[in-house]
Amino acid sequence: MNRIILCVAILLLHLVTVQAQIRTRTGNDSPLRKLQIAEVAVSNLYVDSVDEDKLVEDAIRGMLEKLDPHSTYSTPKEVKDMNEPLQGNFEGIGVQFNMVEDTLLVIQTVSGGPSEKMGILAGDRIVTVNDSSIAGVKMSREEIVRRLRGPKGTKVLLGIVRPGISDRLSFTITRDKIPVNSIDATYMIRPGVGYIRIGNFGATTPHEFSNSLKMLLSQGMQTLVLDLQENGGGYLQAAVEVANELLERGSLIVYTEGRRVDRNEYTARGGGLFTEGKVVVLVDSYTASAAEIVSGAIQDYDRGIIVGRRTFGKGLVQRPIDLPDGSMIRLTIAHYYTPSGRCIQKPYEKGKKLDYAMDVVNRLKSGELMSADSVHFVDSLKYYTLREHRVVYGGGGIMPDEFVPLDTTKYTQFHRELAAKSILINQNLRYVDGHRKQLRQQYPSFEEFRQHYEIPKKLIDNILAEGKKQKVVPKDDAELQQTLPYLRQQLKALVARDLWSMNEYFAIMNEQSDIVQRALQLIEKNDNL
Repeated sequence: MNRIILCVAILLLHLVTVQAQIRTRTGNDSPLRKLQIAEVAVSNLYVDSVDEDKLVEDAIRGMLEKLDPHSTYSTPKEVKDMNEPLQGNFEGIGVQFNMVEDTLLVIQTVSGGPSEKMGILAGDRIVTVNDSSIAGVKMSREEIVRRLRGPKGTKVLLGIVRPGISDRLSFTITRDKIPVNSIDATYMIRPGVGYIRIGNFGATTPHEFSNSLKMLLSQGMQTLVLDLQENGGGYLQAAVEVANELLERGSLIVYTEGRRVDRNEYTARGGGLFTEGKVVVLVDSYTASAAEIVSGAIQDYDRGIIVGRRTFGKGLVQRPIDLPDGSMIRLTIAHYYTPSGRCIQKPYEKGKKLDYAMDVVNRLKSGELMSADSVHFVDSLKYYTLREHRVVYGGGGIMPDEFVPLDTTKYTQFHRELAAKSILINQNLRYVDGHRKQLRQQYPSFEEFRQHYEIPKKLIDNILAEGKKQKVVPKDDAELQQTLPYLRQQLKALVARDLWSMNEYFAIMNEQSDIVQRALQLIEKNDNL
């Protein structure tokens, strides 16, 4: 709490300082005065009418676009959308849904949420909101969400069509705070081996991570597989709290430093729940920012091994600067450094954000994702881990200790097109919707489902038929046969998700993940992780 109060005080002091600088830099020859004159001239003298607010927004964007790739401007709506998954909750009715033929289909209700409490069930169709129809009217998903959400304590009347019941049902739901979990899955992947997948680092991640560790430890976990694949980051402090659970008291986790920002160190305060068991961290090309902080600290202290492919390489710290209308500037103010002193920010040219964004694609084209030998680091960026003095490098993401090449044969062009046009997800939704009751009766437990369930041929035939209708077809029978094994695995995982949760989805998908399976092989064979 004291750290939070201190951070708020520092930010307020900084904003006051910025405002003071603006007042002292508005002389006739100042850049700010020049910008002000240009804006007044355009808004008052330009031949056509102009939107003055947009003019200012465009000027801000123009300034930031010439800086690093992570300094950005966001509108008030973009700020809200960006913050929501990180803040850990929103206010609404508490359902997960998808659209099937212009109708909202409830996939799951949030456990303990207002919809579950009032008796809304998976498979229900919400057709009216406050007596206004939302079904069959081609209403946008955003508009439907807007109507369902609202301040805590407000009420909303839903019209529900339920399979097997002829009359339309009515439910009055009192909106409440709905938790947004940042941990996608927690389960025992093998005897003695726990698995936690973190999707992003939000406000509630430390609490969720602590609860996950406690649950797995109670089930006999001795080794932790921490999955940070596709984790794009989030709050730095959340990453520090997660690392604290794994490192000894006093261990430096990360430090930040910038041109106008003094060095700020974050250290483990002690009391971590899992400071002695073995740790394996899974990463890929989309592991970034806060996720790289955790990965870098684990690697630098030789606390565990990193398995996968080179991470994204974001080592820049942004400070949010709130503007009066609710918009925000996120301005890069510092670099962050791993405990050994590495800055893992990958190279970039100011103003060339498109080139920066294409880096992962270029890694694929260069062959890096298929071979670790394609990655070249310069000797000037060589560092050493703090205990075993192994060589590690800065200047371009976290290079894993155990490289796992990308298997491009799994993902055919046919499969990618089926997924891109939502054919897979829509056919799966229809299948589960029509067979939910039968499936739950036939497979009362996930273990029975995992061992005995097989995707029916009719579902595959429906997908192929819909693909043909949308001109998505395999180029030949060989591509079809290559596609089917992964397709069946993915569909089985999606069915499990819709019947249970994301835990069960990953429990199935991880059995064919090369990175996860390589980690499990290392755990089985190596006692010195």
